[in-house]
Amino acid sequence: MPVPAPVPAPVPAQRQRVNTLDVSNGDLTLLVIEDDPAGTFTVPELVDAAGGRVRIRTARNLTEAERLLTDDVHCVLVDLDLPADARRGDDPLSVLRHVLRVAPRHAVLVLARSERAELAAEAVRAGAQDRLFREELDGPLLSRAIRYAVERKRADSVQVKLAESRLRAQENARLERGLLPTPLLQGSDLRFAARYRPGRSRALLGGDFYDTVRTPDGTVHAMIGDVCGHGPDEAALGVELRIAWRALTFAGLCGDELLSTLQQVLEHERENEEIFATLCTVDIEPDGRRAGLCLAGHPAPLVARPAQGARLLPYEDGGPALGVLPRARWPRRQVELGGVWSLMMYTDGLIEGRSAGPGSPRLGQEGMVDMINRQLARGLVGEELLEAAVAEVRDLNDGELTDDVAVLLLDRAAR
Repeated sequence: MPVPAPVPAPVPAQRQRVNTLDVSNGDLTLLVIEDDPAGTFTVPELVDAAGGRVRIRTARNLTEAERLLTDDVHCVLVDLDLPADARRGDDPLSVLRHVLRVAPRHAVLVLARSERAELAAEAVRAGAQDRLFREELDGPLLSRAIRYAVERKRADSVQVKLAESRLRAQENARLERGLLPTPLLQGSDLRFAARYRPGRSRALLGGDFYDTVRTPDGTVHAMIGDVCGHGPDEAALGVELRIAWRALTFAGLCGDELLSTLQQVLEHERENEEIFATLCTVDIEPDGRRAGLCLAGHPAPLVARPAQGARLLPYEDGGPALGVLPRARWPRRQVELGGVWSLMMYTDGLIEGRSAGPGSPRLGQEGMVDMINRQLARGLVGEELLEAAVAEVRDLNDGELTDDVAVLLLDRAAR
């Protein structure tokens, strides 16, 4: 059924007040799907009270509408009184549903006779932004409805994207938390603590990785490593190396044999030959007094004993980082721990921050040892010690650290 051509009409004062609430006064394009456009929307454009133009395109059917539905169309007006042969099946809203599928980013209005108000309401529930009645239609009303529909669609799209972004962030957070290790130390008298701070903004997982397990013979194995780079690919490779280390450790490998196998894993999984990883492994004997130390291009851990303070373990005999030399070797060095001790393993993110803000020298290993000794003198141990260490490094750097930071602490108390 034809509707009067929407020509500009005098706008009552109340309508003028409503129209001033339009968010945008820019030009818009309306695509009308109506069976008799020549006798209905006879004007090529409208001008609303605020001076904005609405260009009108008309289509007789869905096929023609899809051809005219270009990127510069802002809103689609669907006539609910289309003849049966223009619809798909018996559903009176079939044309609308098809438009909603093929134009998910466009605002959609429906046009109906007032006696079909319930169908118009159902169309809004189905996804249209608003409904118009033929008997009330005029130029200003149509212009205002189009602008309202476009802004409402934009707001709805923003809300949907925000919800999707939050959902993805929650899913990523759950995934990344699940990839962080759970130490397996059942039966050991050693106490475990760890801190992890990825360098990537809003990430939970970076290229640093660590793990600690106790094998059936009573040996406690600890490892910490760092894949070069800070992106999600480096984080994924770090997880692969950690899982491989745990599996190989339970299979009985240690020292050079374990690191050689890990290098094969890295070479197979890395994206290019320039990717490498540093690693430090420690295997503590069941009596807790001695340990084997292997370094693959990684900074040496430090050990603290009562009345002796903290000092770095020997690191002269370390080997190269994994992935640098194809036939490298990593000697295993025996170190004495003693009866009561704290062993701290860390990645270079802890020592590469500035010692006194931008432009100052880096903290370095010696600066880190001095910092840990100050905190030990305050009586800090375990989780409190690590929390204080990471916080002080950040404060000394005068801002957030750009590199990933992982710190692992094992304590053996007096028996």
